[in-house]
Amino acid sequence: MSDNETWPLPAATQLDESLPTPLYHQIYLVLREQIRSGAIPPDAMLPGEQHLARMFNVSRITVKRALNELAADGLLHRHRGRGTIVTSAPAIPVVKGSFDNLLESLHIMGLETQIEVIDVANIQADATTAKFLEIETGAPVQRAVRRRMLQGEPFSHLVTYIPGDIAEHFSMKDLATTSLLTLLERAGAAVFDAEQWITAVGAEPLVAAALGVSGGAPLLKVERVMRDAQGRPVQLIHSHYRSDRFQYHVKTHRRKPAGGG
Repeated sequence: MSDNETWPLPAATQLDESLPTPLYHQIYLVLREQIRSGAIPPDAMLPGEQHLARMFNVSRITVKRALNELAADGLLHRHRGRGTIVTSAPAIPVVKGSFDNLLESLHIMGLETQIEVIDVANIQADATTAKFLEIETGAPVQRAVRRRMLQGEPFSHLVTYIPGDIAEHFSMKDLATTSLLTLLERAGAAVFDAEQWITAVGAEPLVAAALGVSGGAPLLKVERVMRDAQGRPVQLIHSHYRSDRFQYHVKTHRRKPAGGG
């Protein structure tokens, strides 16, 4: 395909009028994700506004607003009479996690990203949360919803549950300024080990809106239980990471055979 030839867009994600996210922003998220993933390559020319309007089943004005926002973000060049061309966007920064030294990796992640507290509430643990934290159903826990940012853009969505007797040692301001690993240590519940489960999921509407991706976009879901030196669970966390901004690194070694040379 020659430079600036019109690029056949991948199938558009179905827009959802029931979401609080405006349609123009949903289109913006779909196209931004396809540009950043390489599905629409640099220097490709997008179809015209009328074609995109038919494709997304919206007005031309809605499409124009989405394209203007992409251009404002530096992802498109818009030329009157020449069309809309994808720029050679810089590489997206990616944070790497590691199984080899999980706690150190989490500390580093805290230094590389910024935290935003969305909601904090003291609630009663439901059966699932109680099972993970090894407490009675209905026992008091702190539920905190937070978002991590990487260079000003959403990176991960986090929902944490901490037993009430531990959480009472720190405030909402502490949650916004200090890593939970540090707060747990200050509360006398320093993390000693962790168990986690990792799956690939599609973004649900609320998480998608928080992370700035389209509904159904691929995310990395990490569920983690952290325990102190006595084996008591001190934190349960449900995390969703943008797959274009986070990766886990695993390094394994083959055990040398006994007596082998």
